[in-house]
Amino acid sequence: MSKQPYYITTAIAYTSRKPHIGNSYEIVLSDALARFKRMQGYDVFFQTGTDEHGQKIEEYAAAAGISPKEYVDKVAGEIKDICDCLNTTYDKFIRTTDKEHEESVQKIFKKLIDKGDVYKSEYEGWYCVPCESFFTDSQLVDGKCPDCGREVRKEKEEAYFFKMSKYQKQLEEYIEENPNFIYPESRKKEMINNFIKPGLQDLCISRSTFKWGIPFPGDEKHVIYVWVDALLNYITGLGYDPENNSEMYKKYWPANVHIIGKDILRFHTIYWPIFLMAMGVPLPKKVFGHPWFNFGMDKMSKSKGNVIYADELADEFSVDAVRYYALSEMPYANDGSITYEAVIKRYNTDLVNNLGNLVKRTLDMEKKYFGKEIIAPTCPDALDDELKAACVKAYESYIALMDDFHLADALEAVFEMFSRANKYIDETAPWVLAKDESKRERLGTVLYNLLETIRWGAVMLAPFTPETSEEIFAELGTDKTELDSIGTLEKFCGIEAGKSVGDSKVLFARVDETKKLAELEEKRKARFAPVVEEPKIEKPEGIALIGIEDFMKVELRVAKILECEPVPKAKKLLKLKVDLGYEQRQVVSGIAKFYTPDQLVGKKVVLVTNLKPATLCGIESNGMILASGEEQVRVIFLDNETPLGERIR
Repeated sequence: MSKQPYYITTAIAYTSRKPHIGNSYEIVLSDALARFKRMQGYDVFFQTGTDEHGQKIEEYAAAAGISPKEYVDKVAGEIKDICDCLNTTYDKFIRTTDKEHEESVQKIFKKLIDKGDVYKSEYEGWYCVPCESFFTDSQLVDGKCPDCGREVRKEKEEAYFFKMSKYQKQLEEYIEENPNFIYPESRKKEMINNFIKPGLQDLCISRSTFKWGIPFPGDEKHVIYVWVDALLNYITGLGYDPENNSEMYKKYWPANVHIIGKDILRFHTIYWPIFLMAMGVPLPKKVFGHPWFNFGMDKMSKSKGNVIYADELADEFSVDAVRYYALSEMPYANDGSITYEAVIKRYNTDLVNNLGNLVKRTLDMEKKYFGKEIIAPTCPDALDDELKAACVKAYESYIALMDDFHLADALEAVFEMFSRANKYIDETAPWVLAKDESKRERLGTVLYNLLETIRWGAVMLAPFTPETSEEIFAELGTDKTELDSIGTLEKFCGIEAGKSVGDSKVLFARVDETKKLAELEEKRKARFAPVVEEPKIEKPEGIALIGIEDFMKVELRVAKILECEPVPKAKKLLKLKVDLGYEQRQVVSGIAKFYTPDQLVGKKVVLVTNLKPATLCGIESNGMILASGEEQVRVIFLDNETPLGERIR
């Protein structure tokens, strides 16, 4: 019997810059769903990729001094590396610069033109370069882009238009007849009330003010609007061709679900289905608009210095830990939040304490009391029934929630089961049972139930933390890893008695929160340290030249500041005691406005030692400390390793 096909896609990532964890959440979410569907027995095809055309790319490349293709090759490589780093199991990574995609897009546009759905006119409106989107006056929010809040600019140019309005009624009927097409419900209401009901306008589908795009068929002064080009990837990646479709397209289309961010829902639930209607192509079954990941309460932004990258986070905590946090912390419909503090707390609480501790101490007890041998469960108790019931409940909740895309809630159900298992250990007290030889069978039963519970958990965690699940299966010595090996009381028997468990390992090492936060903060500051431009200094004029013999008359020596105090009634002056190695001196310096005594004591400086003594505010000064600047004075400090009294030349 052939498997039922299941086609899942992410939105393709725009190649403007390296994606942060908020962008990476989508690929991890989609991967978890793809893995789950494979476990359910589906023939899954999982596609992701990159969106590589548009004005923004052309401008970024120009600023970098390279070609657009060179620019997108670099960023697409970074995006693919992140996908691979996060252990995602995509079947195809499409790029909109792929030759096959570009050729298919041009054929599709030729079909739309021949059908009479495209016409040439003039466009005048507001354009957001970062979003690559046009807006009317009424769509702007406070005169800015309604999607990203950035500045827009007035654009007027000749363009081709698609008759979007022609298909409005057909789209409305489809949404009404297919209530789960836009998911969740709140997103559907937003699209209907904010965009469809006010009336759809014909869509500008070409640009002529830049060149980095797919040439418009029959008019190479124009390139195809980047958003239309990008949307078509979902079928071109399967080999769609208006003249001769591939077997892959026939097998997997229509898509079961497009996983996309809520900010691009309009393109996927209005533009995309209408294009498909015009082409005579079936619509996808579902578009799921997921929320965003924010840094605390703020949207992630490189300019704010609050961007977190998934690969760097994985280096600190592990890939599975990053996957777990992203999928457990993101609510179903509302925006999620990520901070280093939250990551560490959830890591230590859930992965270290709950899961890791359960696995480690269970295997340790199996080794200590039975030499790793698994003992058959021959001595049941009412507490066992409670544990088994908790496992069945967790499974049933897990399946229902995963099918409904409530992944965070599904994870919570699994970890509630782990919590119940940890409580079961406290209730049964295996260490007490081990002291009584007559309780040996009961001890074996308790440990068996714990091992089986862990196996159930590892099966359910496999879409989320695949490497951890594989490690647990190896430690349990079991090949019962399929989803259909768990779920009912009758199936609570997958662990084979008589076999041996492996060595217990630390799945997740505890993190010292204070220490780790300090390390991460230092790294963040270093990454986002502002680039300070050197102030422009006018070239000094009229300076008399001196010979080397004159310069050598100035005696510059290394001195260490031993003591420092303000000079009474002199706001600008500090009295210092300095050590030259061969003698100590008193120096008065006019740096009190710029330094406090505690900032100077212990520092090594350059001292002019052969100046004639001077008296300042009644205090004799025997030397001068070198410093730069006039309005802002900066003392020249030396390395602590520099020997006292050494001459500066």
